[in-house]
Amino acid sequence: MHIVHLSAECYPAAKAGGLADVVGSLPKYLNQIGHHCEVIIPKYYNIWMGQQSFDVVHEGSFMMGPEEVYYSIQKLENNELGFPFYVIDIPGRFDRPGIYIDPWSGHGYWDELERFVSFQIASLEWLNIRNEDPDLIHCHDHHTGLIPFMTSQCNRYRDMSDTPTVITVHNAEYHGVHDIEKYRLLPAFNIDDLGLLEWDGRFNSLATGLKCAWKITTVSKNYMKELTENSNGLEMLFEYERGKSTGIVNGIDTEVWDPSTDDYVEHNFSYRNRKKGKSLNKKYLCEHFELDPEHPTIAFIGRLVREKGADLLPDLFRQVMYSDREVNFILLGTGDPQLHDIFTQMEGNHMGYFDATLEYNEKLAHQIYAGSDFIIMPSRVEPCGLNQMFAMRYGTVPIVRSVGGLKDTVKDISEEGGYGITFEDFSLEAASKAISRAVDLYKDSQRYSGVLSKIMKLDFSWKRSAEEYEEMYKSLLKD
Repeated sequence: MHIVHLSAECYPAAKAGGLADVVGSLPKYLNQIGHHCEVIIPKYYNIWMGQQSFDVVHEGSFMMGPEEVYYSIQKLENNELGFPFYVIDIPGRFDRPGIYIDPWSGHGYWDELERFVSFQIASLEWLNIRNEDPDLIHCHDHHTGLIPFMTSQCNRYRDMSDTPTVITVHNAEYHGVHDIEKYRLLPAFNIDDLGLLEWDGRFNSLATGLKCAWKITTVSKNYMKELTENSNGLEMLFEYERGKSTGIVNGIDTEVWDPSTDDYVEHNFSYRNRKKGKSLNKKYLCEHFELDPEHPTIAFIGRLVREKGADLLPDLFRQVMYSDREVNFILLGTGDPQLHDIFTQMEGNHMGYFDATLEYNEKLAHQIYAGSDFIIMPSRVEPCGLNQMFAMRYGTVPIVRSVGGLKDTVKDISEEGGYGITFEDFSLEAASKAISRAVDLYKDSQRYSGVLSKIMKLDFSWKRSAEEYEEMYKSLLKD
């Protein structure tokens, strides 16, 4: 099968979250089992893009409302990503350092819709004239949610109406909502079909994708159920479209995330020497942050935002540090400026027990996975979650709220065959009890050793997930 993936992100070219990891891995693993997958994203002006060489394979223009938009399709010269990788250069729209957020102001770009509408139209302009038609177009999140509408409804792309489209919902918190009059940006279509673009009186890109795509997938089975109860206003639509929806748990790229070969890790280790490897990496990590390696070390890695439960962390960490339990806390991430200020102050108040690195740092993230004893994820919303899988691959026990994909991938140690610490309620009390249980587990060296052995044997590779996507694709082509 020839599958084209359209996305706003793809690791390592452009990453703001887990979307990038999925789009950078799934096509590679599908290609390994005999398919032909390509990826198309916008060309941002970031460091990675500037270090690569691209060949221009097509240039063109189109009208977006009253504006003529010029674009070029550029292909990455090497094939190191494991799939053909294309970027669309649109002068004036994506030649900026940020993906969604202006790094200078900290706010989203004013022309978000125009940016991603132009990206989607340029993608279809090229796909429509290529000699090689894709068997299927796979769209990711609201940034590409208009593709299924345009291929099925816009006069200009009628030749593509028989091409199946899939939309994967990575995070239903964001819909791409704008004034309904923004429909004028799209190529001509029958105005009677305007309702396909609308939800609750507004132009809604995600809702459009849900209505028009042949298939809806989400990144875990449990998240698929949760969306019918809590999806920021789209609950009725997710319920209505349940018949064409399915949940497929994400995998992780086990070639990138391998503690035995990871260049970012100070002391490489494998399952066979896991105890020594964890001990050496913990010692290195604690020396770096001036923490005592004798204490259990709990880390948080991720965006400091409400959906990740980051606002719970200051009180949670302080409560534990003011108790009689001696625990190290390490935090890595960026987000809410108020949380930045709080964590910076906490560093000074709790030296020797807490450290916060308020930045995006891929190398340090790998080392934290390798050197920590536990990782905590108190998420309000977690469509799939990859951090818990990365952590377990590196022998770090997850402490997670049982929500979304975390519920699908972490089984509590109180259950038969369990290997993690879970809690249900989003509350200080529930999270605090979970940390207490983690500390008790750490002190029981024999039991902790058994959990360490179990989590490093778990298979969260993309191979399993890719096979599920393959079956889903085949069912669409058969239909």
